[in-house]
Amino acid sequence: MPRGTGAVQPAAGSMRIGVDIGGTKTEAVALDEHNTVLCSLRRPTDQGNSGVLRTLFDVVAELREAHVLAGYQLAAVGIGVPGAVDPATGKVSNAVNIGVAELELGALAEAGLGLKVHVENDVNAAALGAHHLLSDRTCADQGSSAYLNLGTGLAAGLISNGGLVRGAAGAAGEIGHLPLGTTQEPCPCGQTGCLELIASGSGIARQWTGAGEFPAVSLFEHALLGDPLAVAVQDRFFRGSAAAIRVLGLSVDPAVIYIGGGLNALGEPLLEGIHRELARTAGLSPFIAGLGLGRRVRLVPPGLPIGSAGAALAATG
Repeated sequence: MPRGTGAVQPAAGSMRIGVDIGGTKTEAVALDEHNTVLCSLRRPTDQGNSGVLRTLFDVVAELREAHVLAGYQLAAVGIGVPGAVDPATGKVSNAVNIGVAELELGALAEAGLGLKVHVENDVNAAALGAHHLLSDRTCADQGSSAYLNLGTGLAAGLISNGGLVRGAAGAAGEIGHLPLGTTQEPCPCGQTGCLELIASGSGIARQWTGAGEFPAVSLFEHALLGDPLAVAVQDRFFRGSAAAIRVLGLSVDPAVIYIGGGLNALGEPLLEGIHRELARTAGLSPFIAGLGLGRRVRLVPPGLPIGSAGAALAATG
């Protein structure tokens, strides 16, 4: 069953539901008019076009039936999903992590739910959620932030004046595909030496084959023990992550840079390593030092539903 906060007593009003559809799990939350999380749940994701739609309808139905939400009127549903998303139409393309080549998700969801639906790229939704859940109210309404997604891949979501920055082709924040020459390996995008090849979960898995279900956890454990290969791979990862932060600082100059995306579960060792690399490069350049990038970096608390909350925030009633 969905879990409520226990402290929130429902009263008549409107709510929005946000759904974050990932490759293995789908998370959904209900937000009230004040953007308070009333209830949340997490369920496995069914793959493919029909599976994604079935997962979406199931989690929305389950939330609507939650006792804690009695008396609330559902105004809209927001969906965060990987792949290329046209937010104007809700069409999703090339969402390989969920087995979708092309899906008119917005139109089909609206027809199935009988509600206003907004579809957003999952990293953009997470950026919006981090900005509003972790910033104070003044910053959330007016400030700028960036969300650095360190997960299977590497990408960023950008917030300016409290709203998303998508760019003319929807490619704003795709910094993982900057060919910075950090490696000579080919990237699946068709370029060579992209930042994502060293600063991502897939980059770690390609370089480190230690025991354990999660390569990044195994890498950090062996690096702590002094394994030379683990230390080398971890150092490349920290250099790439710090380079991504410098790119964000020098291109959009956000007030805060939030780090999430799955690898944030590594916790303080991740943050310390990134801070150490930022300090090293700042020591080589008074200009970079003057930006104070290390002071802007924040780790998203693991488990905080920024993706689903951001999807709900992106939805309009």
